[in-house]
Amino acid sequence: MRRRRGSLAAVERLDRHVLRSVSRSFYLSLRLLPQPMRPATATGYLLARASDTLADTAEVPVDDRLELLDGFADELQGKGSEWRARKLRAFAEKQTHAGERVLLERLDECFAELGELDGLQADAVREVLATIISGQRLDLVRFEEASRLRPVALKSEEELEDYCYRVAGCVGAFWTRIGLLTMANRFSDSNPDDLRDLGVRYGMGLQLLNILRDLPGDLADGRCYLPVADPGDREQMEAMRREWLDHAAVWLESGRRYASRLNQWRVRAASVLPALIGEDTVALLQASPAAGEKVKVSRKQVRRAMWRACWWPKGPMKR
Repeated sequence: MRRRRGSLAAVERLDRHVLRSVSRSFYLSLRLLPQPMRPATATGYLLARASDTLADTAEVPVDDRLELLDGFADELQGKGSEWRARKLRAFAEKQTHAGERVLLERLDECFAELGELDGLQADAVREVLATIISGQRLDLVRFEEASRLRPVALKSEEELEDYCYRVAGCVGAFWTRIGLLTMANRFSDSNPDDLRDLGVRYGMGLQLLNILRDLPGDLADGRCYLPVADPGDREQMEAMRREWLDHAAVWLESGRRYASRLNQWRVRAASVLPALIGEDTVALLQASPAAGEKVKVSRKQVRRAMWRACWWPKGPMKR
């Protein structure tokens, strides 16, 4: 392994001081992961969260956000960091979320951690980020003209599924790849292709759930990720929301099946935790009236899900 002890300490500091502030549930999953998987997954998540912040800062014109995403993608491919020196500091100052601002300010450390990864792990991080950024760019271009007065909806199920794959389904494949690279059959002795396919559906289910949870805010901004003919038709929207909630529940079930194929309790717990939290979110959405207020699971529910994850399906055990 080419990773040095000092670098391990550095990524642990990033985990504690940055990752925890930008993700509640993923931070818990990362803490559960076996040590060999943590550096690549943490680095990949932080870089993906940074690119997501670049894409989502609505106060910045779309053309500027696209330029920043292109600079980010170029740096991933080794084309230099000049884009950060030119524009990133001013962009970071526009962030109202303290964790996201700190993440952008420490982006150089994230790229440094990418450079310290084993070559195959670094390639996996670069490839998954290239797919995620392609989804973020597509999103910006697709909804560039959207507004409350001129809402834009996706045109088909295929567009929605493609988007879910690009920004999250590919992460299920990445998780599988890193697990097998770092732990081999200690991660899983299932067929790698079957495991990857389950991971992809699981990731797509988590993204679809995010879309459904964020539906009220997106509609207020004129964006609709559900393929409806008229985003303003409440009856049509509610029927579509219910239909895709059923899809999300089915895809989330892939998370349980995925975790059941893993060989160590820590990686099983880390992998199934988002599915358990997601199932609680589905229940909240099913009980909520139409596209009402955004729902969020409580801290108590998160703690309960973490306890269930640690004992799922067999609980901690020596292997």
